[in-house]
Amino acid sequence: MKGFEYFGSRVFSESVMKERLPFPIYKKWKAATRKSDVLDTNTADAIAHAMKEWALEYGCTHYCHWFQPLSGSTAEKHDSFIDKSQGEPIVRFSGKALIKGEPDASSFPNGGLRATFEARGYTYWDCTSPAFIKDGVLCIPTVFVSYTGQVLDEKTPLLRSNDIISASATRIVNAFGDKDVREVKVTLGLEQEYFLVDEKIFNQRRDLFTCGRTLLGSLPAKGQELNDHYFGVIPERVQEFMNDINHHFWELGILSKTEHNEAAPNQFEVAPIFSDMNIAVDQNLIMMDVIRKTARKHGMVALLHEKPFAGVNGSGKHNNWSLITDDGQNLLDPGDKPHENVRFLLFVCAIIKAVDDNAELIRMASSCPGNDFRLGSSEAPPAIVSIFMGEQIEAILSSLETGRPAKYEQSALSSFGLSTLKTIPHDSSDRNRTSPVAFTGNKFEFRMLGSSLNPSFLNTVLNVAIGSVLEEIANRLETLKYRQEIREEAIIICSEIIKQHKRILFSGNGYSREWIEDEAVKRGLSNIHTFVESIECFNSPKSINLFEKFGILSADEIDARANVLYESYTNNILIEAKTLALMIRQDVIPSFVKEINDSHIHLKSKYLEQKSEMLVTAIDQLADFTDNLVGLMDSDKGHSPKEVAYFCLEKITPVMSDIRCLVDALEPYLATRNYPYPSYEEAFNSLD
Repeated sequence: MKGFEYFGSRVFSESVMKERLPFPIYKKWKAATRKSDVLDTNTADAIAHAMKEWALEYGCTHYCHWFQPLSGSTAEKHDSFIDKSQGEPIVRFSGKALIKGEPDASSFPNGGLRATFEARGYTYWDCTSPAFIKDGVLCIPTVFVSYTGQVLDEKTPLLRSNDIISASATRIVNAFGDKDVREVKVTLGLEQEYFLVDEKIFNQRRDLFTCGRTLLGSLPAKGQELNDHYFGVIPERVQEFMNDINHHFWELGILSKTEHNEAAPNQFEVAPIFSDMNIAVDQNLIMMDVIRKTARKHGMVALLHEKPFAGVNGSGKHNNWSLITDDGQNLLDPGDKPHENVRFLLFVCAIIKAVDDNAELIRMASSCPGNDFRLGSSEAPPAIVSIFMGEQIEAILSSLETGRPAKYEQSALSSFGLSTLKTIPHDSSDRNRTSPVAFTGNKFEFRMLGSSLNPSFLNTVLNVAIGSVLEEIANRLETLKYRQEIREEAIIICSEIIKQHKRILFSGNGYSREWIEDEAVKRGLSNIHTFVESIECFNSPKSINLFEKFGILSADEIDARANVLYESYTNNILIEAKTLALMIRQDVIPSFVKEINDSHIHLKSKYLEQKSEMLVTAIDQLADFTDNLVGLMDSDKGHSPKEVAYFCLEKITPVMSDIRCLVDALEPYLATRNYPYPSYEEAFNSLD
């Protein structure tokens, strides 16, 4: 196929269903996606048959229920279409098989919800997200629950939260007079950053191979100081890889739009066009999988860890969030006269309140062990949650505090000497790269999300937090009858919110010491330094009340998920610590010994004697550090998942940091042939 003719060819999309299904069956499915009807057995059987026939045309022999367990990635169990009838093999795919699957519920992370002997769990078809063909297998997006109905995945809470925010946002739109609007959807654009390294380099570095990041390694003379990689010419080898992943993305119906070099060496980004939230999340997880697998085909490895290389920029997944009505209105579009657009201002104020009230929860949902190395560095926002609205909108919001929104005249961009341009397009506000949450014209960009994370959790939190505020507002507006009364009440609500929550609005430099150490403290904004510390807010009474109020998660399910997060952190740190101990004992110390022996073989000199003494001292220090590290790993770390996680944070990670500092400081003194791993310089130049 030429151009984009193959776009969506591997997706059992709505257009394919409309073409292949009897119209009454298609209407039944459509009604189910709108939640105005449920799928019966006959409808499911008809859809399953059409789906199977379509998949067979592409050579599929197997299907799977594709789901999002609490492991942070996706899971799939492949079943073939082959069956037996009267002793003979036949090809069959029933509605029952489409709707329900049965993976093992106890072997996935569950935080204590399921015992090992309680194995049964179920996957159920999410009919709102299209099936697709990946790696020759028909993949059917599903939710995942235990035998007793407890939620064991990330998709179920997301779908529930979508319903909550849609209902409350629709009520507000209807109150403002748009009675024909029946649904409001959250749209999402997820920018995905990642690193690429040559596969040989990857295989030779035990830390990259096992942990996805370097545990040792000093910066070369040239890192990202010259900013020459950022938006630079894409290396030919990488461009071939990008062409390949784009082909896969487009086949899978993913509107992959942008690709470019990011700031750090070997760092890149891909970004799709906005989609409905549920589909956007599914597609982001597909993209991550495609990026990893396709890189291998090109002799490279994709690193999705937030900080694979210390000292250069890490990777995030900017989460661009907006609200769209079913007739196409963007509720976050300010229009030409934002000071008169009261409905827009009301939705913005609701988001401001929701973010301020749930800042710790948003920080936690954006994080993981790897994000601790990224938040607050030069390429990522600080862990202090603030909102940047831009000069124009913030001025209007400030005027709301004392009464009605005042008109604000945005200064136009003057001509800068290009006679070929008659007009110069100009945005209404600048962008603030240091802000964790930024209004960017008609959406909010949540910049804290880590690159390796499943985005479901953060967006569930956002939907529930914002939906809760919108429900409160809808309750107030619906008590009023006349449009002018509703408009006046909306302005009063905005004024109340700005008075109570203006502390979170900040347009300055989020990296500055004045903001972090002084101003944010004066405003009472929390600064949670690590992922482990942030988990406490998840199973706090405040969060439990929020999630239980809307039936998103129960207290038991929240407590279990908190345990999963603690256990995930612990396992991550222990794997890294074990790997580091092996690297020091088996590779680094022998390399220091080799360097010392080489120094004695050659010409005696004061420099060589001093270097040898330094390395001998370092060997003893490293041996002591490593013995201490191993001893800590073998010691009693506590009983609860939380206690063990805090032990790893407070006792083990400092020793790992001490070891790294010592080895990295001595790396420049070793002959290249004696350093046991490919250096940063080799890794950064491996794609040329």
